[in-house]
Amino acid sequence: MHNGILYIVATPIGNLQDITLRAIEVLKSVDYIACEDTRKSGILLKSIGMQTKPMLVSFYEQVEQLRTQNILNLLQNGRDVALISDSGTPTISDPGFRLVRQCLREDIKVVSIPGPSAAISAIVSSGLPTDKFIFLGFLPRKEGHRTTALKNVKEANKKLEATVVIYEAPHRLIKSLNSIQSVFGNIQITLMRELTKIHEERISDFVENIIQKYEKQAPRGEYVILFNPKTNEE
Repeated sequence: MHNGILYIVATPIGNLQDITLRAIEVLKSVDYIACEDTRKSGILLKSIGMQTKPMLVSFYEQVEQLRTQNILNLLQNGRDVALISDSGTPTISDPGFRLVRQCLREDIKVVSIPGPSAAISAIVSSGLPTDKFIFLGFLPRKEGHRTTALKNVKEANKKLEATVVIYEAPHRLIKSLNSIQSVFGNIQITLMRELTKIHEERISDFVENIIQKYEKQAPRGEYVILFNPKTNEE
């Protein structure tokens, strides 16, 4: 029996119309779909007109290790599996890289179905240099670890002069902005909020002003933080 194929399928980060034709074709053809939240995935599948749904397998951070072996067993028994996240490209600040790594070790074919990514959407519309960028994902939760990570980036970026891209949730935004200011100073940054959604917003200002803004008005939605040390010197 031949192994099945693991498809890494990018899905919309907000606007459901952003799904690709190839992604729809794959989702309709596989035997199983591994997803973070079966309810959110059900909404997506309904939006693309799927009549008969593949079996949904819950695959989120807390069960990633256990489900990785389960999915490997399915693939080794000739079943095709699509991996999707709640939004965007799977494994980018989401579970999945361990599954991909294990599949490659087991000679199971892995196929990427490219599509939306919040990091890419943010940087190309930020007005900041796009020739080089450093993607940090979500910063560490603990203040000390967060500061250390940013100091390491500052040191490494002295020669790279790359745009820094960070994901952040609303309830941690102010803490991360304070950490950025403590390490980099009162630099100019850009916030991209709710990308591709109705309330999409782009904010560019000095970090101190943005902190003051959100101390008065609680942050809402998902954020991408971007800044480039080189442009701050110009």
